[in-house]
Amino acid sequence: MNRDATPRRYLMCAPAHFRVTYSINPWMDPSKPVDLPLANTQWEDLRDRYRSLGHTVELLTPRPDLPDMVFAANGATVIDGRVLGALFAYRERYAEAEAHREWFRTDGWTDIHEPAHVNEGEGDFAVTASYLLAGRGFRSSPLSHGEAQEFFGRPVIGLDLVDPRYYHLDTALCVLDDAADEVMYYPGAFSPGSRAVLARLFPDALVAEEADAVALGLNAVSDGRHVLLPQAATGLLDPLRDRGFEPVPMDLGELLKGGGSVKCCTQELRPRPAPREGAV
Repeated sequence: MNRDATPRRYLMCAPAHFRVTYSINPWMDPSKPVDLPLANTQWEDLRDRYRSLGHTVELLTPRPDLPDMVFAANGATVIDGRVLGALFAYRERYAEAEAHREWFRTDGWTDIHEPAHVNEGEGDFAVTASYLLAGRGFRSSPLSHGEAQEFFGRPVIGLDLVDPRYYHLDTALCVLDDAADEVMYYPGAFSPGSRAVLARLFPDALVAEEADAVALGLNAVSDGRHVLLPQAATGLLDPLRDRGFEPVPMDLGELLKGGGSVKCCTQELRPRPAPREGAV
């Protein structure tokens, strides 16, 4: 199968102040120091790889009081030029939401919604052509699903996460081809009912094994052809190639100490669709 990459626009934030001094997910251990120069090098490799593939990377200014800002995916969800801001579950990250909204205002975005219910951006929202997949169970409130559906006008599919290692949807599921509703996911992260829903909606999905899920291999980003994913998720490489994708292994081992990898560092800025030719 021939796959076409679609140019994307991403928002990222350098890990200039990244550190692990508290624990709000099972990956975070304050007793394990972060090698900050290495974390910056790994992050820069990811940023530069996006650019080498033809994508645009915008930069959010890091703040010294917000060490988790590097995980920019959590700050908002952007669909069709509309911005649903975040409302974080933990006080340690509260102020990140306003930092993201301020960036959008400064960049000229006007349709920005400040949420009433807890959601952690693309951490728990995944976009396909047909659905907005929405995680719940550890961070985002189930009430945020109805709020997102009302704001975006897209059907929201709620999915229950049951394993605390996969505290966000983006640690357990990746959209491989948004236009074709093609995904990969790890079944063990979800409740039985949610597994059944995923199997019904995505019968041809790439189903990951536990070893690759534990390596945060589902915390990946695809442009429709290239799939950037943690290098330790070796079991996903051949299945992705078999489907016509080009896996691009990345080393973000220092950022994994905060519970995130490729996708956590990457928020997608989806523009408003261009008017159809002849439309009035």
